[in-house]
Amino acid sequence: MSDASSIQPVDEKLPVGRLATLGIQHVLVMYGGAVAVPLIVGRALQLSPQDVAFLISADLFVCGLVTIIQSLGVTRHVGIKMPVMMGVTFASVGPMVSMANLAPGTEGARMIFGAIIGAGFIAFLLAPIMGRLLRFFPPVVTGTIILVIGVSLMRVGINWTFGNPFGPTAPKVIDPSHAEWLAQMKKLAETGGPAVPDGLSLAPTVSNPFYAEPSHIALSALVLVSILIIARFGRGLISNIAVLSGVVIGCVVAAVLGMMHFDRVADAGWFAVVTPLRFGMPIFDPILIATMTLVMIVVMIESTGMFLALGEITGRAVSQQTLTAGLRVDGIGTMIGGLFNTFPYTSFSQNVGLVGVTGVKSRYVCVAAGVIMIVLGLIPKMGALVEAVPTFVLGGAGLVMFGMVAATGVRILATVDFKTSRNNLFVVAVSVGFGLIPLLAPNYLMWMPHAIHPIIESGIVLASIAAVILNAFFNGVRFEQSAAIDAARLADSH
Repeated sequence: MSDASSIQPVDEKLPVGRLATLGIQHVLVMYGGAVAVPLIVGRALQLSPQDVAFLISADLFVCGLVTIIQSLGVTRHVGIKMPVMMGVTFASVGPMVSMANLAPGTEGARMIFGAIIGAGFIAFLLAPIMGRLLRFFPPVVTGTIILVIGVSLMRVGINWTFGNPFGPTAPKVIDPSHAEWLAQMKKLAETGGPAVPDGLSLAPTVSNPFYAEPSHIALSALVLVSILIIARFGRGLISNIAVLSGVVIGCVVAAVLGMMHFDRVADAGWFAVVTPLRFGMPIFDPILIATMTLVMIVVMIESTGMFLALGEITGRAVSQQTLTAGLRVDGIGTMIGGLFNTFPYTSFSQNVGLVGVTGVKSRYVCVAAGVIMIVLGLIPKMGALVEAVPTFVLGGAGLVMFGMVAATGVRILATVDFKTSRNNLFVVAVSVGFGLIPLLAPNYLMWMPHAIHPIIESGIVLASIAAVILNAFFNGVRFEQSAAIDAARLADSH
């Protein structure tokens, strides 16, 4: 006869009703972050609204599937068998947006998914030796990288509010009278007039009325203020879903004002299977795979810290074998993500924090949450509803989400000793400077080989390389497990 008291809290099987309730809570905590990445990348790829909605559905589906693999476990070699929610990592957004800018549309999507599948496979192979790589990523490196990720992503949130720098919402547009003159000159050239030089184009000089519309700014501000008020006065779950609640408030106001439309939601079906390779066979570019592999290494280092922290929270020791089993899911999940038209996956730290806040340590809660995510992914109307959210509504939320990522990097850096080890200042200062190069001087690479553009276009990748090299130069290569745990505990917004 088994003794119920001998069951570890991690393996406790709760009643179905409680499992469902706690699972929904985990889903709500991560939902905003889960749908943000497909929105960003889908729009950067200039995909149709239907395709963006599909990316969202695929992401929710794979989130649930990979969460079940991680929390439930598949043999002792795959899955950490702890309460872990898996979601798309924001660390991958910068490189993916760079790839999308390089080749928008279906071809760009195939390049991104090829890079993701290749990087996931390499990450799977690297999982057993990640313990040896930890020494290259102490908190001064991971904190700097996460800070640069947040700063890089802030541009996305700001553009959501005011308008993208290119396209219909660009700050400046071509003067119609100038465009008419050029058209007339081209017609005149066809009848024997002076030839128009090849490649001649007009510069935008007229202020665009669709850029920074006051009504859009006001709604974005409403979302931001709502999030701050809910975070300040909300308690428990309400406070944890402040970002999602703010977006909902913004959507309601936008719908009332006729600024949000639901035609595509009405047209979307109630059920559809998420099919792999929707955009065709992936394109496996070695440079792009190397870029995404670097992101995966950073992600796995971060996951290691999360797992160690979760082990302390739940009271279950994390052995090298357990750690490897968990990290393998980062690789497997990323491969599944690329196959099913979605993105790299890692453990969501805010859900690790939720385990500590609620005191509920059962991994079956996350299994239940995974099932809920799969169901949501199979309902196309959910993806279409998220896609219908106006970008200016997301702007206020983006300011918070991406700013919190940067703030998380600052919090991790707060654990670093800058007083007695002043060389750490050089590591942070120079690495952040490298990370800002593509933001402040995006054309600096115009004379460099085109093949390496995806690497040097990403400030995150530049900052990562600089931080690793400078830390090794100034501090050597050593790793302290306690430092990783402390840093992971602080990374509750990333």
